[in-house]
Amino acid sequence: MRHLMSPLDFSPEELDRLMDLAADIEQNPARYAHSCSGKKLATLFYEPSTRTRLSHEAAMLNLGGSILGFSSADSSSAAKGESVADTIRTISCYADICAMRHPKEGAPMVAAHHSSIPVINAGDGGHQHPTQTLTDLLTIRSLKGHLGNMTIGLCGDLKFGRTVHSLIHALVRYPNIRFVLISPEELRLPGYIRHDVLDKEQVPYQQVVRLEEALPTLDILYMTRVQKERFFNEEDYVRMKDFYILDAAKMKLAREDMFILHPLPRVNEISVEVDADPRAAYFRQAQYGVYIRMALILTLLGIRVEGGKTW
Repeated sequence: MRHLMSPLDFSPEELDRLMDLAADIEQNPARYAHSCSGKKLATLFYEPSTRTRLSHEAAMLNLGGSILGFSSADSSSAAKGESVADTIRTISCYADICAMRHPKEGAPMVAAHHSSIPVINAGDGGHQHPTQTLTDLLTIRSLKGHLGNMTIGLCGDLKFGRTVHSLIHALVRYPNIRFVLISPEELRLPGYIRHDVLDKEQVPYQQVVRLEEALPTLDILYMTRVQKERFFNEEDYVRMKDFYILDAAKMKLAREDMFILHPLPRVNEISVEVDADPRAAYFRQAQYGVYIRMALILTLLGIRVEGGKTW
């Protein structure tokens, strides 16, 4: 039995196969419409989510399976003090696979140790968000035709942003990747990721404060919001939340073949006027999230679809 705790749980070759499967699902959805008939996905979400929870649920429903679960800790027995270990032992009696989001780093790993069904880490604190990373990789590959040989700008909250941390871990395994880290001093990428990942893998990067300085050099701009829920006081959040706002004027500095990604939700870091720009890919990114999660569910359950038959 296999779990997904980190994007590094899959080799680049396995990721390629997963993305190939997702691409086939996009092109031939009817082929997979009943492949998980009789299977159940449990979504155990201890903190709020829209896209991650609903995309997992949509993925399972698109595969012909069914769903159960909870959308907040208050609506589960966690409110009574039940441990993650006991919760997953119970859920393993009801479902065939589960996706867990938890505010505490490492909670999905604890669940995996006690689970008799595959566990998908759907985000744990500021640590990892591997299914978003899979979504990002599929989006980049679909838009650019390849992974590698590009310059990627990461902008906004690089300190607490788990989507950024996971994406860096995944992309450093591809050739000729370069990063431009765009953030205020207070929200810079943590030193342990710069030293233990970028420096260790000899991946070139530069740190800048001004978005305008970086835009002309980028193949991909990955915008993130400043996350209010990660701040310890309101004053720091208010001071940081409007530091970057991407608008039509700034987009004039970017190349015609650059694409904008964002894990969403968006607050005000991308002006709505940018939505009409053909380089704005963040809502397409949300759609790719369903395809890659469909492929992931099939892979973790060991289900193959060939020649119109499910194995």
